[in-house]
Amino acid sequence: MNNLSILCRLTRSIQRNMLCSVAGLVHNTRHAFSTLREDPELDEMMEFLDSLKNFEKSGVPKGAGTDSEDGFDLGRMRRLMGLMGNPQSRFKTVHIAGTKGKGSTAAFLSSILRAEGYSVGCYTRERITLGKWGEPVSAKALNHHFNTRREVIERAVKLENGCLSHFEVFTAIAFSLFAEENTEIAVVEAGLGGARDATNVISGPDLAISIITTVGEEHLDALGGSLESIAVAKSGIVKNGRPLVIGGPLVPSIEYILRRKASSMSSPVVSASDPGNRSALKGFCEVTGIPRQLCDIVLQIEKDYDPSIELLGVKLRMLGAHQLQNAVTATCAALCLNKQAHTKESARALENTLQMTFPKAKMVLVVAMANDKDHLVGDLDAVFSTEVDIAGAKSRMASASLLKCAWVNASREMNMKVLDLKVAESEDQSLQAAGIVKSQSILLAEGSLLACIRAGVKILNERAGEQPGILVVTGSLHIVSAVLGYLHS
Repeated sequence: MNNLSILCRLTRSIQRNMLCSVAGLVHNTRHAFSTLREDPELDEMMEFLDSLKNFEKSGVPKGAGTDSEDGFDLGRMRRLMGLMGNPQSRFKTVHIAGTKGKGSTAAFLSSILRAEGYSVGCYTRERITLGKWGEPVSAKALNHHFNTRREVIERAVKLENGCLSHFEVFTAIAFSLFAEENTEIAVVEAGLGGARDATNVISGPDLAISIITTVGEEHLDALGGSLESIAVAKSGIVKNGRPLVIGGPLVPSIEYILRRKASSMSSPVVSASDPGNRSALKGFCEVTGIPRQLCDIVLQIEKDYDPSIELLGVKLRMLGAHQLQNAVTATCAALCLNKQAHTKESARALENTLQMTFPKAKMVLVVAMANDKDHLVGDLDAVFSTEVDIAGAKSRMASASLLKCAWVNASREMNMKVLDLKVAESEDQSLQAAGIVKSQSILLAEGSLLACIRAGVKILNERAGEQPGILVVTGSLHIVSAVLGYLHS
């Protein structure tokens, strides 16, 4: 399945049972790898891994997790993955960093995704679960996979003069296993910090979202010596244009560091500790003799993304207010994934509806989109890109020129002839000449909303003839609202 399309199925509302189904996962996966180590099937692999550097046993060097000269060399991990065929590029990844809460958040989110029918790989602190049911990988399967990759791994260790670590090699094995098992989405926990962690070989196009749960003073020396340097190290998992979910709550100075990094990467931010969230612990109950905490999870996030959901009476087996916060963080992440799926799915639904309803119509598109949307090209006579306000400002709106550029590039990649124009703002000259209007190329232009509508009508009048002509205004509710406002003014 194409990596760019796998998120498109996550369009149904997140139901209560998705969170309930996580009840027994964390306890089981906590002990999965320690049990595997004792399995004689893994003796060969464990002997090899134990021959490598293990910083959990020897201690992490000072500054090793910082994005500096003292930090781990992420280049050697990239070279290892290159020798293995870059398996991490064959699935989408949710990357999770944080001082506390990473494992629980990963388990909650993996459960939600599995409930939606995805084949999910989960990698947390050298524990691997796979498939639609989340079973821990068997010792036999893990050992077999290791042996099929051993020659390449040994060559990489030799090329790196023995500097590859236990964690780096095991992470590479996990990614390779996910690719072989046709994993659709991997939920991956960072080991130390983020910026120089072995898991941070995930590239921007392959990242679905990044999550930073909490920032605390753990591994202080390895991560720069201060809470601020730890936040900087963890923010290294943020990738250009990919959403960041913050768990928290965080002190303002630390949240500022994370948001500043996200802003520099044009990454929208969702905070599980947003004031609009009204999640609460309501009490306790027993289900088949097992204690659960009763929770309400009510999210209304008003910033970069605007997801909302109300889940009442959720029964969580993992107890404590911190586990409720982890569940909220995972729910925010699931909503962000749902939001990413929205654009392509909506575009396909619009295209299908128009083709079914107006199969022979000439069609002009007037479009304005937020800057976190993907821009698609269809079978159109003209596309006019424009801008409207979102919440009173255009800061979240993709510029008309950027939109037009995206459509020009995509059209040319598809070998479509285009004419790149600019809409005149005066009412009596919507486009420069009738020859342009009658051209067989797709017209791509930018301008104000009203000027684009006038130009679109002119194109349809000239090109449609006896055929019906349809002017489609789309891209966001904000442009539709603006058009309705003009119609009723």
